[in-house]
Amino acid sequence: MNEMNETYRERLLERTRTYAQEEMGRDSSGHDWQHTARVARTARLLAEREQADAFLCELAALVHDIADEKLNPSKEAGLDKVNTWLIENGAAEPDRLHVMDIIANMSYNGGHGGQLSTLEGRIVQDADRLDALGAVGIARTFAYSGWKGQLIFDPDLRPRDSMSQEQYRKQPSTAINHFYEKLLKLKTKMNTTAARELAEERHRYMEAFLAQFYRELGVENDWGTSVSAKDVK
Repeated sequence: MNEMNETYRERLLERTRTYAQEEMGRDSSGHDWQHTARVARTARLLAEREQADAFLCELAALVHDIADEKLNPSKEAGLDKVNTWLIENGAAEPDRLHVMDIIANMSYNGGHGGQLSTLEGRIVQDADRLDALGAVGIARTFAYSGWKGQLIFDPDLRPRDSMSQEQYRKQPSTAINHFYEKLLKLKTKMNTTAARELAEERHRYMEAFLAQFYRELGVENDWGTSVSAKDVK
């Protein structure tokens, strides 16, 4: 890599870190700057292990939640916001198009997310999903549920086996249901070998948390019936 290209990459990443921190620093939904920074760090780690372009992985990770439809009037508005910023801040067209393709298609969306065509896209998706697992993932789940005004637990509100994107976004749910509707499914949806290895321990930690949660409630581990991590596919 020549010196000019290296300088361009370093400067763009530095500007993007500042932009992401300004945009996400006050977020209380679990998508704050610390989440963004963790995803960017994990994306670089996975890129190095999977021999992908670490610059593109970090760049996409830094802006992925700025464009998130949950935090914007619409998906299109969020994407346009990031696209405009990248143009105004001198992102090379191939890099900009690659990043936009990643952030447009990486969201889970109730299991209806888009297809990621590049290794860098699959890595950024893995990095984001890893941050939804383990102790950090548990903390973020309850932060997000509180932000949305959802209950922690409702014995009469069952986890949904499947749902549309609209149902995933707008139908009532609970923090505990979110484990079954999304988080416990993520381990098997990792794209890369490196991410699958990291997901194992975090997945087990969430299962242990749920078991303890039910013990403290004094109920069977799933409202007295048979819903468990292995039962919800």
